[in-house]
Order: sequence, then structure tokens, then C-alpha cells
Amino acid sequence: MSKALVVDDSRAMRMVLSRTLAQLGIQVEQAGNGQEALQFMERDGASLDFALVDWNMPEMTGIQFVEQVRARPAFRSVRLVMVTTETEISQMARALEAGADEYVMKPFTRDVIEGKLRLLGVLS
Repeated sequence: MSKALVVDDSRAMRMVLSRTLAQLGIQVEQAGNGQEALQFMERDGASLDFALVDWNMPEMTGIQFVEQVRARPAFRSVRLVMVTTETEISQMARALEAGADEYVMKPFTRDVIEGKLRLLGVLS
């Protein structure tokens, strides 16, 4: 079973994403911001397959989180997907340059999430 981390400061969005992933047979952990997510990964990151990460969060933004994860060799295999309201092409490019593997714009459907995870090889 794949294991994911959902990182979003909105409890409602964490619940939506967690429910979507659970329906796909994925075990889910949650964090309310990038700092909390990084602390989780330091403790338990080796067991993660991927993370869905919001851009705009307090404490540590999604971009800062992606940069921090990519700076740690132990986490290089963890797939990172930005899930955000940032719709500018320049923002998408910035996220990918920082190390995100994929980018999903809110609002999204379950099919979009599932498709991105298949593309990344997390789902077969």
C-alpha cells in the first residue's frame, strides 16, 4: 500500500484530499504546514511514497517545503505534487524548478489527482 502526506493549512482541503487518496487505497498522513510536514518527514519520511503540497501556508510555504525536501538526499525518491490555487504559468515553472514532480490546480477532481499519481508511477 502506498503512503502519502497531505500538506495544507486548510483542514477541509486536507480532508478532501485524504478521502480521495483513501478511496484509491492509499494510506494518508496529514500536516497543517510545511514545517510540520518536514518534522513528520524527519521522523517518518522513509515510509512515504509521495506528498500533496499546498503552496500558500503559514510557517513554511509549499515551495520552501519542496526545496527543503529536495535538499535532503534521503527524500529524493519521495514524489512531490503541488496542489494549489496558483494558476500562473510562471508559478508552475517555479514549483517544478524547486523540485516538484507535478502540479495540480485547485479546484480539481478525483480523476485529475488519480491521473497525476498514475503518471508518477504511484498508482498502477
